[in-house]
Amino acid sequence: MKLAVVGGGSTYTPELIDGFTRLRDTLPIEELVLVDPAADRLDLVGGLARRIFAKQGHPGRIITTSDIDAGVSDADAVLLQLRVGGQAARNQDETWPLECGCIGQETTGAGGLAKALRTVPVVLDIAERVRRTNPHAWIIDFTNPVGIVTRALLQAGHKAVGLCNVAIGFQRKFARLLDVTPGEVYLDHVGLNHLTWELGVRLGGPDGENVLPKLLAEHGDAIAGDLRMPRAIVDRLGVVPSYYLRYFYAHDEVVRELGTKPSRAAEVAAMEKELLAMYGDPALDEKPALLAKRGGAFYSEAAVDLASSLLGSGGSAVQVVNTYNKGTLPFLPDDAVIEVQARVDGTGATPLAVPELDPLYAGLIANVTAYEDLALEAALRGGRNRVFKALLAHPLIGQFEYAEALTDKLIAHNREHLAWA
Repeated sequence: MKLAVVGGGSTYTPELIDGFTRLRDTLPIEELVLVDPAADRLDLVGGLARRIFAKQGHPGRIITTSDIDAGVSDADAVLLQLRVGGQAARNQDETWPLECGCIGQETTGAGGLAKALRTVPVVLDIAERVRRTNPHAWIIDFTNPVGIVTRALLQAGHKAVGLCNVAIGFQRKFARLLDVTPGEVYLDHVGLNHLTWELGVRLGGPDGENVLPKLLAEHGDAIAGDLRMPRAIVDRLGVVPSYYLRYFYAHDEVVRELGTKPSRAAEVAAMEKELLAMYGDPALDEKPALLAKRGGAFYSEAAVDLASSLLGSGGSAVQVVNTYNKGTLPFLPDDAVIEVQARVDGTGATPLAVPELDPLYAGLIANVTAYEDLALEAALRGGRNRVFKALLAHPLIGQFEYAEALTDKLIAHNREHLAWA
């Protein structure tokens, strides 16, 4: 089995490598290719990756290359974890929207749109290269904004599934609180990427006992604290929202906070510098503890589970992924991309039935889906007016004065990445 990781020079990659070694029986990799245009980073990450494989006795071969075509050639699956423009572009996404009093964040609002506009054309080009070399290969997208990028891939006819680590993070957290194994916890996880709610937490599977009320009663303070939301609000909702919902439920408070501290991108850039220095140490042969602060917890487990099901080595499985709606949420088009539990096998992902959604959640999902429609149109076709319409449609913006100003700022900060600009 051959896997390729595009964006293999990411500081995330050792997390993947660690998962590949621990779960080698589930995903028997013979050849792993790390692809990245940043040769200096790739050398450091690739060296550590080989040392981790060697220490754990993994028989697979690790190859590094900056040549996308060579890297993805004959791959059974290609994982996408790229960041167009690097942390410098992310830093802009997180700062210039604040000048208009709007959220500065890399996956939602104006910053999220900027990232989508930079990313979609690049991802589609990579996917076409994959299709030319191996039309049967699966593409697993971990590149944000996952929902929009996955929809672009699916609409272009690629064999693609989107992946996020939010659901598996909740599963692991709830399993610890309940003192059960993660495999015993099934989430009624419903929504769009980075716009989801845990409507139920069931033991043993989709028909199991819903212990969410028990979790909130006994561990509500801890859960609310992790979400950075008031316990009283979580109790009133009776569900567990993704921590990304704080951008919607406490927008003005978050804007004030973001204006008083360095951006997350600046923090990550400093962390990456330290991590890369560690990766260059020839004595290091395991992922460092600092990597846990970088983000992406449990990404490797989720990626292994998904790849093994798609490639047949792990058999059919149920997992939270991003895929076509196909009638699962009746108020959305079939070709909207949603994030829910799905049965995954060699034919792809088939969404499972979900609980009926309260209008409080359905309304916001419908609104953001409409924004994503417009965002993808802007990413595919370009043009100032398409950007403006997408910003005006976003519930975190929604005023023409803000949309006009943010359109100008977005284009100014991203001109080098926008062919039409």
